[in-house]
Amino acid sequence: MKKIFFASLLVLGLAFTSCDDYLDINQDPNSPTQENMTPNMMLPAVELNVCHSYGDFLRTVSGYFTQYYSQYFGTSNYLDYSQFTMSPTRSSSTYTQLNTRVLNNIKTIREMAAANEDWGTYLAATTLRVFTYQVLVDCYGEVPYTQAQNLEYLTPEYDDGQTIYDGILAELDEALAKVSGSDQVATSLLYPGGTAADWIKFANALKLRILTRESGVKDVNAQIAALINEDNFPTSNVEFANCWKNEAGQANPFFMEDAFTSYGASQKNIILNLALLGTMSEYGDARLQAYFTPNSDGDYTGGVSGTNFSTTASYKAAYWCRPNAHYDDPVVLISTSDINFYIAEYYAKNGNIGKAQEYYRKAIEASFDNAGVTGADAAILAYPLDGSNYKRAIGIQKWIDLSGYNSFEGWCELRRLGYPEMGSVVKGEDLYNEQSDSYHPEYYIPGTLYKPIKCNTSVTTILQRFPYAESSANRNQNTPDYPGDSAPVFWAK
Repeated sequence: MKKIFFASLLVLGLAFTSCDDYLDINQDPNSPTQENMTPNMMLPAVELNVCHSYGDFLRTVSGYFTQYYSQYFGTSNYLDYSQFTMSPTRSSSTYTQLNTRVLNNIKTIREMAAANEDWGTYLAATTLRVFTYQVLVDCYGEVPYTQAQNLEYLTPEYDDGQTIYDGILAELDEALAKVSGSDQVATSLLYPGGTAADWIKFANALKLRILTRESGVKDVNAQIAALINEDNFPTSNVEFANCWKNEAGQANPFFMEDAFTSYGASQKNIILNLALLGTMSEYGDARLQAYFTPNSDGDYTGGVSGTNFSTTASYKAAYWCRPNAHYDDPVVLISTSDINFYIAEYYAKNGNIGKAQEYYRKAIEASFDNAGVTGADAAILAYPLDGSNYKRAIGIQKWIDLSGYNSFEGWCELRRLGYPEMGSVVKGEDLYNEQSDSYHPEYYIPGTLYKPIKCNTSVTTILQRFPYAESSANRNQNTPDYPGDSAPVFWAK
């Protein structure tokens, strides 16, 4: 069974990139032998599958759910996402990829590493496993965990999100307890040539994210305090960088998905949303130019969620702004700004406003540094943090920061913090009338979201979760009843 899982994994790895020479082998990659199955071969291929799911599909759909993106003129591929809709079918391939090509193969790597007391590789595989489960819980709320990756359970039970979060935190602690920073790690794309010290910092940042998500429903204050006091977090973004090529099949996965006209295709889908544009333009946020390109006239314009302007005579393709995507953009898992925002939130919750403001500033400055632009002071003044408004200040600034590189975490934090809020006055049809072709961007209220045109009728704010994936639900009699698009995952209740 291990050979079957590995064959499917390696084929996908070859399809997407040749990031390193680890795939240049003489053995037929479609039929690897047991001897070929080593962590040095398997870990990079697992990482590529994480990149494809997290850095492409989840980034794309979440960009629509957060109102970073709206739909390009005349095309309809993602119009349902723009209307806050997700079907059980749409996420099935990504769900399968994360379970089969990531989690199943991580299980094999962990078993090999444990047998050899290779604790650096064991930590790396465990950290990627925990990251993957965090993503699955944040998408679906409940997924198989305790009985998953176990052939004794062909229809594994679904576990609730709290159980999974507690379980993966215990897994991280167990792996961290075994490792030393000087331990070697199998070949990796995330940290080429690195030691376990890099993965320890990644694991700590991941723990901080998971614990902060839990903090609204469970007392984890002591655990967060211990992490912050230890202060062993990454000092640069945790990202897959320097491993993409300007060739079809080998570029950044998000670039390949929606900017691959560079390689002869013609389909475009994503444009800048008016909500993000209106908020960033209010105080001249220079990150806008880093995240999106101007239109053909050199201006910045924002589309409206729920429509693709397909019948308009005035607002054709050249009118809109596209993501400023490049073939070699990194796939960012956790950023330095993200880490500092979590720390700022911890201090704000505990009444230390001076420290909260210090890390809030650090977070916004890191965001501007990551974007390669200046102007952090204006952003801080636009949404100053104090003891009464920390959720709003952090929520809006995280929403802006993550819009340029990690829409999925933007969607998660939007659901958790509740900001930007859904406006009670302006709606999508106020901003654009499909019948009269009347466009009114001046009606948008900065720092808010708006109800899309033709919005999913089962949601009152934004989509709170994905329906259980068809690829699982159709085969698993233990799939629970779907609680509905408006039912928050456990940490957002």
